[in-house]
Amino acid sequence: MLENEANPTISKSTGLPRKRFYRARAHSNPLSDSHFPVPISPSHVDYSLHYPQFFSSSGEVGSIKKVQFADVGCGFGGLLISLSTLFPETLMIGMELRDKVTEYVRERILALRTTNPGQYQNVSVVRTNSMKYIPNYFEKGQLTKMFFLFPDPHFKEKNHRRRVISPHLLDEYAYVLEAGGIIYTITDVEELGDWMKSCLENHPMFEALAEEELEADPAVKLLNTATEEGQKVARNEGQTFQAVYRRIAPSL
Repeated sequence: MLENEANPTISKSTGLPRKRFYRARAHSNPLSDSHFPVPISPSHVDYSLHYPQFFSSSGEVGSIKKVQFADVGCGFGGLLISLSTLFPETLMIGMELRDKVTEYVRERILALRTTNPGQYQNVSVVRTNSMKYIPNYFEKGQLTKMFFLFPDPHFKEKNHRRRVISPHLLDEYAYVLEAGGIIYTITDVEELGDWMKSCLENHPMFEALAEEELEADPAVKLLNTATEEGQKVARNEGQTFQAVYRRIAPSL
């Protein structure tokens, strides 16, 4: 408690980091050069730094569990925290470009691990540019779920190439998703919702989930409620636009 009293960034009542000390711009330019370490291949990621309960300090992977969920542009980590307890045996990671936001999520996870022994050991975050380095973190067919919640709409047509869902990036996502793996997208911008749905619909390696599948999927229920952006839209009684698609094997 004395440590919390001396550190204004930590809430005395919850032990969690205070978000107001980690504020950043709503979005970053994914095409600009950023300076942070990038593994040269998935085998060079030291998972002992992320999941010490699951990996030895040597970082050896071998037949040990691998990350299966990726929250791309994870923001302040609301979805990750919710997924962590919903899928306690699944390793998941948030990928965020903004340094202060990444630091907040990291501190939030560490605080939750401390106040909830045995929980939240399966979740972590990394600062990276997912539009450039997805293949550096994940092997072919490694992931079972990828989440893209309330991404930057990049309204100007000349900036559409910065959108995190695009035909050429879907090729990369299809590479790291296993057959049957699912991409979840949601936005409160109708034009972007149409764009993401169109990109997925026209890609040969994705098909839309049926309505009954959406209703039975517990992750779908979190899309509107787990993130700060989703909660803000709900408070303002705004509309959201989802596109949830399965990765399929290409037809021969």
